[in-house]
Amino acid sequence: MNFELNEEQEQIKYSIREFAESEVAPNVMEWDESQHFFDELRPQLAELGLLGIIFPEEFGGSEMGYIEYATIIEELGRVCGSVGLSVAAHNSLCSNHIFMFGSDDQKKKYLPPLLHGETWGAWGLTEAQAGSDASGTRTTAVRENGHYVVNGSKNFITHAITGDTCVAVAVTDKEKGNKGISAFIFDKSMEGFRSDHKENKLGMRASETASVVFEDCHVPTGNLLGNEGEGFLQAMKILDGGRISIAALSVGIAQGAYEAAVKYAKERQQFGRPISEFQAIQFKLADMATQIEAARLLTLQAAYLKDNDKRVTKQSAMAKLYASEVAVKVSEESVQIHGGYGYTKDYPAEKYWRDSKLCTIGEGTSEIQRLVIAKQLLRS
Repeated sequence: MNFELNEEQEQIKYSIREFAESEVAPNVMEWDESQHFFDELRPQLAELGLLGIIFPEEFGGSEMGYIEYATIIEELGRVCGSVGLSVAAHNSLCSNHIFMFGSDDQKKKYLPPLLHGETWGAWGLTEAQAGSDASGTRTTAVRENGHYVVNGSKNFITHAITGDTCVAVAVTDKEKGNKGISAFIFDKSMEGFRSDHKENKLGMRASETASVVFEDCHVPTGNLLGNEGEGFLQAMKILDGGRISIAALSVGIAQGAYEAAVKYAKERQQFGRPISEFQAIQFKLADMATQIEAARLLTLQAAYLKDNDKRVTKQSAMAKLYASEVAVKVSEESVQIHGGYGYTKDYPAEKYWRDSKLCTIGEGTSEIQRLVIAKQLLRS
């Protein structure tokens, strides 16, 4: 077993860290306060290959593995959860759905613009009445005269406003339950497809989240991904990989919160000495560091299995569950170590805390992860 990154992976890690600290960190609080989506960063992200991390060069991708991908998302999340979240959603959801299940023509048409950073990608599964129960999708797609007429909406969609390309699922045969759900590629040139209602969020405020609406949206039959009825199963497979990225994002947020706590503990004086010298603080830091390392190892294990074409449903759910809950715990302890200052925006602890909570919700809540894990454990 080798628990260390190789030389090339280490270089990637530190190049992304340098980028995040120089180009992202100075803007983090301003973007968060104003809920400004950092679209101006898109050309730089594309130049670094971060909008096509896990895809082949033939489509404009960087052709990296999931180990590299997890490392990149962690480093971005360490500085800004919003940037890490957007890069993760663009790669592992929208673009990956097209790559994994699209036809050759669909890949050639839609992947290069996404991977070259010409636009952001969005992915739609959640609805007002279909969250954890993704099979409860109510958006419909009716086939007629060489196209589908789609009606419905999707909630909590990253890049819903700025993104030009969106993969979303809709019901094509209500009688078949989740086997009657299909996936389609939408783009903003289609009449009847629009964005709506930008969310005012607790955390990840610089990552654009809004709804998309389909009103008699005419989608060519050529934009169906795979076959009719395969959309739900496709989405579940996409989430297997997506949960690795959320686990990595969680590790990054936890690492950032931990480092902020260490820095503050060394500087803050109480009773004539730095609070880092008090055992109560030392025990907190020891627990935080241990939990982060365990979360990172779970995440890298899932990434390793994914790189080796192994089934990752259980491991990615375990990584996502544990890492996301660690992110919340570590961020909260960081606030506690900062004391009253941790409750103010003068220090980064409160933002890590706010950002961390989404990781226990997005791409399947902690409760859903436990169901997924239990199902895998009890398979006969």
